Amino acid sequence: MASPASRPVRRRARAAPRARSAEDWWWDRLAPSGSGYHLLPSDSMLLVLSEPGPARSRAQRRAARRTPRQPPPGRAAAKPKATLRPDPAPSPEEGPDAGWGDRIPLEILVQIFGLLVAADGPMPFLGRAARVCRRWQEAASQPALWHTVTLSSPLAGRPAKGGVKAEKKLLASLEWLMPNRFSQLQRLTLIHWKSQVHPVLKVESTAVVSFLEEAGSRMRKLWLTYSSQTTAILGTLLGSCCPQLQVLEVSSGINRNSIPLQLPVEALQKGCPQLQVLRLLNLMWLPKPLGRGVAPGPGFPSLEELCLASSTCNFVSNEVLGRLLHGSPNLRLLDLRGCARITPAGLQDLPCRELEQLHLGLYGTSDRLTLAKEGSPLLTQKWCHTLRELDLSGQGFSEKDLEQALAAFLSTPGGSHPALCSLNLRGTRVTPSTVSSVISSCPGLLYLNLESCRCLPRGLKRAYRGLEEVQWCLEQLLTSPLPS
Repeated sequence: MASPASRPVRRRARAAPRARSAEDWWWDRLAPSGSGYHLLPSDSMLLVLSEPGPARSRAQRRAARRTPRQPPPGRAAAKPKATLRPDPAPSPEEGPDAGWGDRIPLEILVQIFGLLVAADGPMPFLGRAARVCRRWQEAASQPALWHTVTLSSPLAGRPAKGGVKAEKKLLASLEWLMPNRFSQLQRLTLIHWKSQVHPVLKVESTAVVSFLEEAGSRMRKLWLTYSSQTTAILGTLLGSCCPQLQVLEVSSGINRNSIPLQLPVEALQKGCPQLQVLRLLNLMWLPKPLGRGVAPGPGFPSLEELCLASSTCNFVSNEVLGRLLHGSPNLRLLDLRGCARITPAGLQDLPCRELEQLHLGLYGTSDRLTLAKEGSPLLTQKWCHTLRELDLSGQGFSEKDLEQALAAFLSTPGGSHPALCSLNLRGTRVTPSTVSSVISSCPGLLYLNLESCRCLPRGLKRAYRGLEEVQWCLEQLLTSPLPS
C-alpha cells in the first residue's frame, strides 16, 4: 500500500471565468435585467413574456423551484428538519400568478390571431377564443380582425320548431355585431340562403340592409347568393350607400332561382361609381329598358372585369352591353359565355382597346339557336395585339370567316409576337390550315381546344395543354392528309 506521501497531490484548480457567448449577449439584449420581461424559448419561436412583478434573477427562480410543496389539506404536515429555514411570506404586492395567457402582450396576441383568421376566417375561432380569458377576449374584439366575414343561415335545414325565438336571437346577434365587430368590415359574403326558410332570410336581409346603411361607406367587396331577398340588398346599393364598392358578385348558387333579377343599369352606375369587378353568374337577368328621352348613365370608368356568364340563354343584348360598358375604357376581362344575343358588331363598338380575355363560348345552347356565321374578324382585328385568351367555343362562324379572323394573329404591330396563350375553338368549323397557321405565329400558345371540330382529322380532335402538346399537334397537322 502506497504511503500518503507517495500519493499524488490533487489540487483543485480555480475555475477560469467562462467567456460570454453570442447567445448570452442576445438574451441580455432582448430581455435585460430589471426590464420586467423574460424569454421563453420553444421549438420554432421565442416568446417574450411580461413579468407580473419585479424581475427575479436566475438564482432566485431556481430557489423557488426547489422549494418543497405544501401537503394537501387533510393530511398531517411532515415535521420540517431543523436545518431548513421557513419560507418567507409572499409580499402582498406580488399577488397570485395570472398565468402565461395574460403575460403575452396584447399586440403580439392580436398578430397571432390575425394569422389564424387569415387562414380560416374570423368565425368560429374568434368566438371561441373570446371565452378563454379576459385578455383573449380583448384581443378577439379588435375590429382589425373582422375585415372579412361570411354570414350563413344557421337555421337552414333545421326543423321549424322554436323558429321565432331563434329568429329573434339571430337578429339580436347581428344587430350587436354590426357596431361592435364590423366597424372595419371590408368583405362580406352571404351563403346558404334557401327559399324554404323565408323568415330566416327576411331577418338576415333586414340585418344586412341596416348594416349596409350604417357601414356601407367602408365596404369594398360584396358577394351575394341570389334569392328573393337579394332585391332589397341591391336596392340599398343603388341608394348610394356603398360609394367605394369595388367588387360586386351575385350568383345563383347550386339551386337556380327562377325569379328574374331586376337590376337597373344606370342606377347601379350612380350608386357604385368606383366598381372595378362586376359578376352576375348564372342568373336570369332581365335588364329594364332605358326608355325614351332618358340619358344614359355615367358608366363604370374604373371597371376592369365584367362577367355575365350563364349556362342557359339570357336576355343580354348588344344594347344592354353598350349601356354597361359605354364608359369603361379600362376593361381587361369580358366573359359573355351563354350570351347568344351578343354579336361581333356589338362588341366592336365598345370603347375598351386593351382587352386581354374574351370569352364568347356557347355551351349546350347552340343547337337551339340560329347563330351568326360572319363577323369574327371584327373581334380579332380590334384586339389581336392584347388578347391573351380567346374562347369561341360553340360559335357558328364559317370556315372562311374563322380563317380571316385568326389571320389577324399572323402580323402584329411592330413585328412582335402575339400575346395569345389560350385558344378555345371547341365545336367550330376551323380548318387544319388555319390551326397550323395560328400555332406557327403564336409561339406562346399553351392551351388549344379542338374538341368536336368537324373539319379536322379524327385523331386530333382533343384539347392540348402545354407547349410540347401544342407543337406535336402542329407536326401532325403538317404531316397528316387532309380530310375528304
